[in-house]
Amino acid sequence: MPLTMAKTGESNTIKKVGGKEETKRFLESLGFVIGGCVTVVSEIGGNMIVNVKESRVAINKEMANKIMI
Repeated sequence: MPLTMAKTGESNTIKKVGGKEETKRFLESLGFVIGGCVTVVSEIGGNMIVNVKESRVAINKEMANKIMI
């Protein structure tokens, strides 16, 4: 399921990162790698703040839909 479906505060493992090659590279540079742990901190209007690799990252709904957990 996409990251947008995750519950706040729940820890999830990243199964797949989709999208174009440049999008994948961008998300991987932020720490969204396969097998990595991601936790949703908050969600406002589909935009999310997540904890990934011990840092907080804000991503929009479009990017969050490309991250499968």
